[in-house]
Amino acid sequence: MQGSSYYIPAAAMGVALAFKTPSLVRAWTDPLMRAVCSLLALAGLVFFFAAPPTIGEVNRLTGVANFSAPLVYSLLSAFSASCLVLIVNWRGGPAEEIRRTSRRWCVGFSVLIVALVTLFVLGDAPVERLRDLDTYYATTPYIREMIVLYLMGITMSGVMMNYLCLRWALQVHGWLRVGLLIIVVGYSFNTLYAIAKFAAVFARWGGANWDGLSTNTAPILASCGAQVSAVGFCLPLVCQRLADSWHTWATYRQLGPLWRELNKVSPRDARSVRIPWWSSAELSLTRRESDIHDGLLALHPYFDPEVHSRAHAAALAAGADPEQAQAVADAAMVTTAVRARAADPEGVVVDSARDAEPAATEGTRDLVRISLVLRQPPHTAAAPGHAARPESEVHERMR
Repeated sequence: MQGSSYYIPAAAMGVALAFKTPSLVRAWTDPLMRAVCSLLALAGLVFFFAAPPTIGEVNRLTGVANFSAPLVYSLLSAFSASCLVLIVNWRGGPAEEIRRTSRRWCVGFSVLIVALVTLFVLGDAPVERLRDLDTYYATTPYIREMIVLYLMGITMSGVMMNYLCLRWALQVHGWLRVGLLIIVVGYSFNTLYAIAKFAAVFARWGGANWDGLSTNTAPILASCGAQVSAVGFCLPLVCQRLADSWHTWATYRQLGPLWRELNKVSPRDARSVRIPWWSSAELSLTRRESDIHDGLLALHPYFDPEVHSRAHAAALAAGADPEQAQAVADAAMVTTAVRARAADPEGVVVDSARDAEPAATEGTRDLVRISLVLRQPPHTAAAPGHAARPESEVHERMR
C-alpha cells in the first residue's frame, strides 16, 4: 500500500473530527461525544503515522531507528480501547457502570502501551524497516515480545467488539442492528489482519517465509476493516437523522391545512413570522406550531363548546373512534371560530364565560389530527347546525 492509501482515510477522519469539534465543545461533559471524537482522532493518527513516508520521517526526526514502531503500536492499542469505550457508552446503561467499564478498558490498554514501549527500549532494532518490521524482527528478543503483545491486544479488542456488538444486535432492531452487524463484519477483517500477522511471525519462528501475509495482505485487511467499521458506526446515526428529518417535514406538511385556516384570522401576522426557506426542519416545525398556537389563542374567545359537543356526538354516531371524533369536533369548533372572528372585524372580545370547557381541553388537542380533518372537505359535515352565526348574531352576543 502506498502513502496515499493511508493519508486519504486519515484526512477523512480529520474532516469528520472537524465537523464534530463544535459539538464536542458544546457537550464536553457527554461521555458518548468524547468517545466519538477520541475514536475519530485516534483513527486519523493511526493511518497518518502508519504510512511508510511518515514512518521514515518520524524515525529521521527522532534519530531512533524504528521509533515509529512503538508509536504506531501504541496508537493502535489506544484506538482499540476507544472503540470499546465508544460501544459501551453508545449502548448506554447505568452511568456508574459505564464509567467503571470504560475506566477498566482505558487502564488495561494503558498498561499494554507502557509494556510495548518498555519492550522496545529493552530490545535492539538498529536496522530501519518501513513495512516489514514485524517479520524482520520476529525472532529478536524483546522486539519479538513487543510484536506479539500488540497483536494480542488487537485480537482481544476485535473479539470483544464482535461479542459486544452481536449481543447488543440481538436486543435491538432497525438501522441500529444493521449498523452493529456491519461493525461485526469490519472487526472480522481486523481479526483476519491479526491472524495474517501472527501467521507470518510464526512462520519466521519455524524458519519459513510468509512475509507477504504481513507486508501485503494484512494492510489491505486492516484498511477494509476500518472502512467497513466506519460505515457501521455512521449508518445508524445518519439513517436515524434522515428518518427524524423526514418525520419532521411530514408533520410540518400535515399541519399546513390548520396553519392556513388560522392565517385567515391574521394573515399579516402570519406573513411577518415566516422564516427563510433554508431553515432546518426542526425550526420550521417549531415556527409553524407556534403560529398555530398563537392563532388558537387569538380565537379562544370565539370558541363555542356547543359546536364542539354537536360535532363530537355526530362523529361518534358516524362510527369514528374517540380520537378521530375529538379531532373532528376540534376542527369544527376552529372553523366556526374563524368565521365568527371574520364577522367581528372590530375585534371586540366575546364574552368568555362559556369557554371553560375548550380551555381545559386545548392542551390535549392533537394538532396533526385536526389538520388532517381540515384536509378532507367538508370537514364539518359531522356537526349539524354548527355553521357560523351571521354577523348580526355575533354582535348580539357581544352586547
